[in-house]
Amino acid sequence: MEPVERILGVEGGGTKTAWALVEGMTSGGDAGKEFRILDQGKLPPSNLRLTTPERLREIFAELPKQVDRAGVFLAGCGTEEDRRSLALICREIWPNAKIVTGSDRDSGLAAALDHGDGIVVNAGSGSSVTGRRGDRIERAGGWGHILGDTGGGYFLSIEALRLILREYDLHRGEMQFTAKILHALSLNNLDELVRWAQTADKMEIAMLAPVVFQAAAGGDARVNEIVEEGAHVLCEYTEAVACRLHLLAPKVVLMGGLFHRDSIYTHAFRRKLKKNLPDARVTVAERPPELGAAWLASEKGDHVAFQSKLSEKEIEDLAAALTEQRNPRSENLERMSARQLAKLFVEEEKFVEDALRGATADLARAIEMVTESLRNGGRLFYVGAGSSGRIGVLDASEIPPTFGASPDLVQGIIAGGTTALFRSVEGAEDEKSAGTLALRERGIKNGDVVIGITASGRTPFVLGALAHAKSLVARTILLTCNPAVAAVVDRGGPQSAATAIDLVIALAVGPEILTGSTRLKAGTATKAALNIISTGAMVALGKVRGNLMINLHTTSAKLRDRAVRVVVDLARCDYDAARRQLEAADWNLRAVVEKL
Repeated sequence: MEPVERILGVEGGGTKTAWALVEGMTSGGDAGKEFRILDQGKLPPSNLRLTTPERLREIFAELPKQVDRAGVFLAGCGTEEDRRSLALICREIWPNAKIVTGSDRDSGLAAALDHGDGIVVNAGSGSSVTGRRGDRIERAGGWGHILGDTGGGYFLSIEALRLILREYDLHRGEMQFTAKILHALSLNNLDELVRWAQTADKMEIAMLAPVVFQAAAGGDARVNEIVEEGAHVLCEYTEAVACRLHLLAPKVVLMGGLFHRDSIYTHAFRRKLKKNLPDARVTVAERPPELGAAWLASEKGDHVAFQSKLSEKEIEDLAAALTEQRNPRSENLERMSARQLAKLFVEEEKFVEDALRGATADLARAIEMVTESLRNGGRLFYVGAGSSGRIGVLDASEIPPTFGASPDLVQGIIAGGTTALFRSVEGAEDEKSAGTLALRERGIKNGDVVIGITASGRTPFVLGALAHAKSLVARTILLTCNPAVAAVVDRGGPQSAATAIDLVIALAVGPEILTGSTRLKAGTATKAALNIISTGAMVALGKVRGNLMINLHTTSAKLRDRAVRVVVDLARCDYDAARRQLEAADWNLRAVVEKL
């Protein structure tokens, strides 16, 4: 029996760092030997040329440590010196493992072609074409988004944004596509769009590619021209590589998010390539490049199958969460009239009120914890994924204008970053290590408070963040709508991250009207709970007088009017006199109030 080894495959680029930990034999064995995935995930981007060594160490430190082999393949790792530098960093993280390093093109070739000949066309946020025949490698594209990457998500998106402005300048007319882009970015007009584009990074712009594909598929001829141009250039690169390698009927493997997510791009590429390379065999990659990285590290050339990383117990635990149960009162939802549906929603809100009432003592304790922390120089962090993350970011964003506090005092962290605020970022919530890294980047310290928000109580991103915060002796609070989690903590059970949590607030709102849609009752209860905690802490810190906001920022006509009325109430003077006091104080409401 051949030895079984733990093999880590890592592929990093401008979008993400993807990794997979597999278990399997590293030499010999029957063809088709099954490799089992033990764990896998995604972390922030890691481009060897653009990411500092210190940052690479931080990212790699979140990967599994107990491995026998590690294959690490990053964008920008193009020379022998690059590979040696990367290997030195890897050696610090995995001192006892056999290390293999290289470019993300290498791992892509391995995932797509094994040891065979062919061409890999990669189209994600950027793009590249890589071909192999025997020991010879030929490349085209992959020069980065500023000078190259034609056909990648950034290229398609930036061309679409230019089209919008060009159409407006020439015809003073807004395309229907303009509204789709503004909606996707939660912007209101073209001026806001330009300001956003001036500060957006490559990935933020590239994330608009799905909107571009949707418009093209919907029949927008001018947007479709952009998609066709991207596919055309990738075909030109593919033909050039095939010509240089003398491949007359090459295997062409499509890889990257644009081909996997948007079939319109795959069809466009196939159609254009067929004109000049009619005998090419085009297919979409079945394995992601991180598994190619593991395959290279294993030094095996056979084809392997991979299994799911979730155990049956983990699947059962997720299914058992109260937020995943069906609500018997809404089982005929699709047959209800509008009035019946509205009535049901209103009636279900009583469960939100009951849940908040039942958590009153815990909410009061949370106010005390947060107040103590902020008074002593600490900060408050909300951490969540999906709807929970958006609610946390929303509450945090309201603190500066409402109470005049620094934006650093209360911060919201959402799995997937800014993009996840207006678009789902698949898989972002599944990484404990990503939650750890997000807190590390914020410089969490003793004295801070971290509130993890997860309706199910089981979101890995949130639990990872809470565990990291606790390791730094920060105070931790878990806000959940799954009472079973609170019960586990109360019993001192084996819930790895939860058992160390200082306070668990359980909002038992019951099953949702739409099964599993925790933006409904769970979202409402969560928003109310955060309102209570943050407002209660600000009140305790002296940010209000009576029930009046005395620290609000007077940045609009409405808020200046509100400030005048606050002075009228407190000074018992008329409106004009109050306004004169504020004007004399340069509209510093707090300064005026303190003199009263």
